Amino acid sequence: MMIAPARPYDVLLVEDDEADALLIQDALQARGARRLTQVQDGVAGLEYLRDRANPRPDLIVLDLNMPRMNGRELLAVIKEDEDLRTIPVVVLTTSAAPEDVTGAYRRHANAYVTKPVNLDDFERAVQSIDMFYLETVTQLPRS
Repeated sequence: MMIAPARPYDVLLVEDDEADALLIQDALQARGARRLTQVQDGVAGLEYLRDRANPRPDLIVLDLNMPRMNGRELLAVIKEDEDLRTIPVVVLTTSAAPEDVTGAYRRHANAYVTKPVNLDDFERAVQSIDMFYLETVTQLPRS
């Protein structure tokens, strides 16, 4: 069971499978997600992220295998973009292939969880990112 975070957070879910999306949404909302936006592929995810009218997500949950732009490509774009690279990314995918796991971490994914979703593993990944974020923010110098 997850412990509620100290702050509500916004999530961008880039997932084309509706059943997985519902399961992930339930887990994130139980964890304290304030706003959860789902898009179906990497192109829609990038459009969402680059539209300044949209709220900046505190977390991106990203599937690797999607149409149009896959998660590998989107992760690379996010982590190369000056404005987006600091957003934590949890890769959530069916692939346990070593090249996918190492490739995601080389592109600076913050966590990698395989489907079918083990909610405990997923929740631990989100919680560790949340705890790291809070610890890092409290250590930043105040101007």
